[in-house]
Amino acid sequence: MRRTVYSADHEAFRESVREFVAREADPHAERFAEERLIGPQVWREAGRQGLLGLEIPEEYGGSAAGDYRFNAVLHEELAAHGMALASGFGIHFDIVAPYLVDLTTEEQKRRWLPGFCSGELVTAIGMTEPGGGSDLAALTTGAVRDGDHWVLNGSKTFITNGIQAGLVVVAARTSPGKKGITLFGVEAGMPGFERGRKLDKMGQPEADTAELFFRDVRVPAANVIGPVDGGFVAMMERLPQERLGAAVANLAHAWSALGETLAYVRERRAFGQPVGSFQYNKFTLADLVTELEVTRAYVDQCVAAHAGRELSAVEAAKAKLWSSEVQWRVLDACVQLFGGYGYMREHRVARAWADARVTRIWAGSSEIMREIVGRDLGL
Repeated sequence: MRRTVYSADHEAFRESVREFVAREADPHAERFAEERLIGPQVWREAGRQGLLGLEIPEEYGGSAAGDYRFNAVLHEELAAHGMALASGFGIHFDIVAPYLVDLTTEEQKRRWLPGFCSGELVTAIGMTEPGGGSDLAALTTGAVRDGDHWVLNGSKTFITNGIQAGLVVVAARTSPGKKGITLFGVEAGMPGFERGRKLDKMGQPEADTAELFFRDVRVPAANVIGPVDGGFVAMMERLPQERLGAAVANLAHAWSALGETLAYVRERRAFGQPVGSFQYNKFTLADLVTELEVTRAYVDQCVAAHAGRELSAVEAAKAKLWSSEVQWRVLDACVQLFGGYGYMREHRVARAWADARVTRIWAGSSEIMREIVGRDLGL
């Protein structure tokens, strides 16, 4: 079915992203995985090509696209290469960007956004804590006012871009109660800000993920992002975009793996015929393609709604929930169709399977998404 959410301008942008991925990512995928890092040269090249500043005003080095569909195209093409590339870059251009554009002062914008757009300043967001998981209201990292500074103590974990980030948007408790949370811009080199080990994940080794520690970090008051005690509301307002971006990437990743699987089962022969021609396998693939196309129709509608500032938190939760579950079913079936080769990391489908498992956990687990949808039903 022809997709109608994207215009000729979006498709032209898609071609430029594909060229970037083919040049800067595809030839180096094995090296990225071995080094467990997508290095600074890739970030700077993405900046030179104008991929990082889609939401950033032109006066700070961005392109001010003013249309979320460009973000979605970028998510799709990065995820078609691999979830790690979409994850690391997505945190930066799609998740952190709205905080820096919407909530920062003019001085902060001039200080941070040019490097953000050029790829010289990699960013991360510090929400998740070792004991908190998806419960943002229960975070224990705290900050206390001391003159012109805030003294920050606590830790964060599972932070994507945590090793490379020069700026981390950190959520910390500043007042009692559910909503007493403030956001701080913590910069690399601040005394007391330390990075723990690069976490050894089951999948996405290229996406550097770290523990972050804050021991009496004196954060200048000039680094407070948004209003004091306004962090919880700010995060709730921006989580739908994060979840929609995850949904878009989930589907693109699944489509890419399914395409490779279709090519494989057409060529791989068993008992004198292509593996894909067996009725069970044929029916399985028919179900997978249908499920992906139906899911994409809904997610495309969510992209269009968000571009028009009409997407609700519940709709975003549905998109994130369903796309991650569909992706998992598709990739698990792809591994099965590859047979023993599907379990070998030399085959991309095996890596894709491992890379995708976390998508039912991050940005709010599937259980949390069901809770959001269920509450909307009055339950």
